[in-house]
Amino acid sequence: MKISVFALFFFLITYVSNAQKGEYSALSISDSLKDNANAVVRLDQMDISISSQRSMNIKAHRVVTVFNQNGLEHIEAYQHYDKSTTLKNIEAVVYDLLGNEIKKIKRKDFKDESAVSGSTLFSDNRILYLDYTPVSYPFTIVYNNEIESSNTAFIPRWYFLGDYNVSIQKSILNVSFPNDLGFKKKEFQFSDFNIKKTIDTDTKLSYTASNIQARKSEDYSPSAGDLFPKVMMGLEKFHLEGVDGTATTWEAFGKWYGDKILSGTTVLPEETKERIKTLVGDEKDPIKKARIIYDYVQKKSRYVNIAIGIGGWKPMLASDVDRLGYGDCKALTNYTKALLQVVDVPSYNTILYGGRYKSNILSDFVSMQGNHMILAVPNGDNYIWLECTSQDDPFGYQGTFTDDRDVLVVKPEGGKIVRTKIYEDKENTQNGKGNYTIDENGNFSGTISIASQGSQYSSKANLENILPTEKEAHYKSYWSNINNIKLGKISFVNDKENVKFLEDVQLTALNYGLISGNKMIFTVDAFNQNSENVKRIRNRKTPFQIQRGYFDIDEIEINLPAGFSIEFLPQNVELKGKFGEYKTEIIKKDNNKLTYKRSMFLSKGKYSNKEYDEYRLFIEQISKNDNSKIILTKN
Repeated sequence: MKISVFALFFFLITYVSNAQKGEYSALSISDSLKDNANAVVRLDQMDISISSQRSMNIKAHRVVTVFNQNGLEHIEAYQHYDKSTTLKNIEAVVYDLLGNEIKKIKRKDFKDESAVSGSTLFSDNRILYLDYTPVSYPFTIVYNNEIESSNTAFIPRWYFLGDYNVSIQKSILNVSFPNDLGFKKKEFQFSDFNIKKTIDTDTKLSYTASNIQARKSEDYSPSAGDLFPKVMMGLEKFHLEGVDGTATTWEAFGKWYGDKILSGTTVLPEETKERIKTLVGDEKDPIKKARIIYDYVQKKSRYVNIAIGIGGWKPMLASDVDRLGYGDCKALTNYTKALLQVVDVPSYNTILYGGRYKSNILSDFVSMQGNHMILAVPNGDNYIWLECTSQDDPFGYQGTFTDDRDVLVVKPEGGKIVRTKIYEDKENTQNGKGNYTIDENGNFSGTISIASQGSQYSSKANLENILPTEKEAHYKSYWSNINNIKLGKISFVNDKENVKFLEDVQLTALNYGLISGNKMIFTVDAFNQNSENVKRIRNRKTPFQIQRGYFDIDEIEINLPAGFSIEFLPQNVELKGKFGEYKTEIIKKDNNKLTYKRSMFLSKGKYSNKEYDEYRLFIEQISKNDNSKIILTKN
């Protein structure tokens, strides 16, 4: 019996030992690569072969070990294809913990869907993606694909480390290209990482990166793209959508794009032209004309997401948008431009990176960039920017999706890099004015009027369109400091002319004031307590960023219960520092009436990891003071 147990034990040790040596065994990954990692990319290799201005072959080989559900997003097994991009091969193999093969996934097993929802105009634009549900963790996926494309305008960016909480065992990029196409590259954030350039000649480029440990995501960190190493690549002579192009300067690129890609897309039916002329009437002011037409587009059209991968830079025809009433950002922008042309108002297609996180078109690297399009209407030396995908935005308002970033304005004479609207910190205001009453039982009743402008407008304006249940949930969350809250009448005014959103809310709450013996205690600041949660992070590694500043001002009248006198009032507070300013003041009107004033200004900026604790303490002081209490004594 002892011999058989020993033999079984020996067999298991040998089996596990051999499994650890397996190529795809999760047990062979070093502990250092597992730290902070939801997944480990064992090998990420891309081979790009550009044979001519109109031909490019891309092979991808990616091996990823996934440790948990959060790691599934790092598999990245998907591929766009269309009439310009042929998918030659796509496959995957799944391995278990010990590296044993458990599933082969062929092309027919990938999900094949249209990249455009709700449209038949773009039926050729497809996406193939892997939808795999694991039986257990960890597991490993080996993914391969190969495409051929005539669109050499889009050479994929290479991310050695694409995101937080994923580590890289090995990353390889190989590129080959003719020496007469003007191949160019730009490297970012290489200094702190183990990346070697193994070949760099006039026809070949190769990089290898090894053992890049996962970076833990930390609050207020910049995006991974701004911190981790990557390579951008492009050609001065490229091909796009059946047209040869040039990208030597932004001026030349913009002229090519306008002349070759946008040309011929703004033709409209005669009846539509007459309708627009009638709508505008005798108006002579070009900005007022643009306002009328923007309102027309918002009422007539709707946005559809045409996520068609590497193609799609040529917008659908304005006549099609006019007929169908929908389009993506390029189509709706181009349609608005076409309508403006009818009444002799100039406007320019504008390419940018849209997103709440601000990203710039890189002015020093002329290439196909951007993921969004808006319209620029000249107004003296500046521009009015129109977000043509929105059915709600005020005319000329730039929300947090397109504000304060470098964009490419495509003018007839060529492209030009321009900065979009910058909302200065003190323009992003929330102004609260209200009152509340505490009765002798500690019950609360109050009203508050809140006016929001600048970037704070965009965070409030959607309130008028949400369901009553969502509205109630919003305010109960917003005033989570008030227990037992009951909402009364709620009304909104969306002043689009002045880009101001007004909220009027009535509310009540039982037992806001806590009674103990002959004392009552309650928090002075009922309506705008700072709820920002700045976690303590020991040995923070990354810098931190405040993307947008703001300025809140509140003035609240407080009616105290009869039969009580004030025993304790919080002191007035004033804080000033590199991150902003904060001030509170309590003014005693008489024995039963107070005025509470509060202002908080937060400044946008980029700060080092060593300044994070200082910021945390600044916010902590504000939160502590916002929770200051009044003590009353019953007479």
